[in-house]
Amino acid sequence: MPEADAIDIGTSFTLRGAAVLDEAGGFSGPQDVGVENGVITAMAPSLPRSAASMDARGQWLMPGVIDCHSHLALTALASRPQLTTPITRWAIEAARNASVTLAAGVTFVRDAGGLDAGVRSSIDDGLVQGPTVQISIVPLTQTGGHVDGWFSGPGLESSVANLFPDYPGRPPFRVDGVDAMCATVRQLLRAGADWIKLCTTGGVLSEGDALLDPEFSPEEIQMAVTEAARRRKSVFTHAYGGPGIDNAVRAGVRSIEHGTFLTETQAAAMAKTGCWLVPTLSVLDEVIGMAKHGKLPPEMGSKALQLEATLGEAVRIARAHGVRVALGTDANSTAMHGRNLREIELLCRYGGMSVEEALLTATLRGAELCGVAATRGRIAPGYIFDAILLGADPSDPTVFADPFTVRQVFKAGVAVRRDTALN
Repeated sequence: MPEADAIDIGTSFTLRGAAVLDEAGGFSGPQDVGVENGVITAMAPSLPRSAASMDARGQWLMPGVIDCHSHLALTALASRPQLTTPITRWAIEAARNASVTLAAGVTFVRDAGGLDAGVRSSIDDGLVQGPTVQISIVPLTQTGGHVDGWFSGPGLESSVANLFPDYPGRPPFRVDGVDAMCATVRQLLRAGADWIKLCTTGGVLSEGDALLDPEFSPEEIQMAVTEAARRRKSVFTHAYGGPGIDNAVRAGVRSIEHGTFLTETQAAAMAKTGCWLVPTLSVLDEVIGMAKHGKLPPEMGSKALQLEATLGEAVRIARAHGVRVALGTDANSTAMHGRNLREIELLCRYGGMSVEEALLTATLRGAELCGVAATRGRIAPGYIFDAILLGADPSDPTVFADPFTVRQVFKAGVAVRRDTALN
């Protein structure tokens, strides 16, 4: 992907002649779209020519993608690079990842661990370029659980592979007991967290736990949900299946992340409570490939290969029970940042979605999950013009595997990158 062009045509203009994503997930038009101060004000087959306009004939316009599970601060999964990376470089790499992600067509991210309030405000204030972000700061784990790292030789504790390095003001990520959970959630909220992220099962890239091992007691999970709700915040949780999903759903978490081994009974319970699924097929496909090519340690590789037989099945089960699904990639490395839109194709290939359903999952559904559907996720009057122009017909979902399909990105009406000419 070429570097994003920092082109600001102003936040008021008319985009002419594009096919526009509608509420059913199809494209209608051609239509003109009028934008004033970054907000859509009018849509019609033909609008009066404005001082600034863009010819979008032969292109497809859709809302910017909303990635509900990404790690913009992560660039590698191996411990050695992380242990030798100064915290200043770590922060600068996070800014680079944010810029690449926006240029790829993702205009809104719910970060699942890594970003803090400083990066969020730097993006909001225009110091660095990136999508609008909601943050969880660090994922919470029990001692010996997913994310809890342990270097047994020197006896050093850290997050797994030192993915979430310590720095002044970073809240703790290791929590044991109901009282500790209450205190830690309060610390996260004080530090500016928009969401609380838990790990209620084991994971692939952690040692000593199995994928279906339940982590955190039901009481600990309930405390996290209750304490977050007192500040009008919600909880989402890493969980592959088993009791870790059951406990989380009963406690009232907002979404299950991964959910690879979701059962029919669990999906029915999620539908009843309004719990969402964010399946993160991109990262699952990625780690399966790494395992097949011997790029993971044996224990991690063995767990990754367990995912292959049921990859995408959770999406099918969830949809059958009316569980709402939102797009999330779990992008956590340099290789994955900027390839986020590939998740749309994987939702079709593995999850059995139609293209129309996948496009709504990537836009409006994500806005609903993140609580911003009143202003984002649609191309309609009154909505912020977070949008992308596609140069290839999205009725073939494989076009999203090619980053050059995205010809132009807009964030609040500002053109971030372009291949088309303004006139």
